[in-house]
Amino acid sequence: MQQGYFTILSNEPLTETVYEMVLSGDTSHITNCGQFVDLRLPEKYLRRPISVCDYNQETLTLIYKVVGQGTEIMAKLPVGTQLDVLTGLGNGYDTSLSGDHPVLVGGGVGVPPMFNLCKKLLSENKKPKVVLGFNTSEEIFLADAFKALGVDVYIATADGSVGTKGFVTDVIKTLDYSYFYSCGPMPMFRAMEQIMTTSGQYSFEERMGCGFGACMGCSIQTRSGYKRVCKDGPVFIREEVFG
Repeated sequence: MQQGYFTILSNEPLTETVYEMVLSGDTSHITNCGQFVDLRLPEKYLRRPISVCDYNQETLTLIYKVVGQGTEIMAKLPVGTQLDVLTGLGNGYDTSLSGDHPVLVGGGVGVPPMFNLCKKLLSENKKPKVVLGFNTSEEIFLADAFKALGVDVYIATADGSVGTKGFVTDVIKTLDYSYFYSCGPMPMFRAMEQIMTTSGQYSFEERMGCGFGACMGCSIQTRSGYKRVCKDGPVFIREEVFG
């Protein structure tokens, strides 16, 4: 974990409620796809944990949904604002277990960490498929960015306005895959548990107090006892939680 200051380069809406923020700063402590950062915001005591969508040596890309006071503040921050950021948090995904053709499953705000994961798998000569789940066509984001990477992208919308009508599970049932990676809400994970045919990894979206394991507020039950999502996760092997 490293504390540093990052400068906002851009902060633009992708949909009516989803924003993309690009920051410049020291990203050297981000070492794996699936990690997250913790932002200190004006007038807020608790930091806001946001998953890393993408990063390079100089910039950090975050995609977030405006759902409360903290993210409302984020959406109004102008270019040039400096933010106090904790980086290098969480364990991230283990790509050594992927096999040759894994499937990546993102639901709603669980989509962003799939992007850097997809890039890493491609760099390892894997052939991932990507399944994205949204409620309506108006909520879709990053689909074109995934397609630009050259991977097959499947979209499920609850209202059927784009792609498969239904949920990500309705798409997954039609695919062949060697392993799975996912990020999204717990109801999506529970639905996936009914159909997934391989091992895989889930990234959990628990509410966090400190973001680095001190407060225990984000603990979840696993087969080996309670684990902290921020410190021991956010990524857990399927069998560790649902086995």
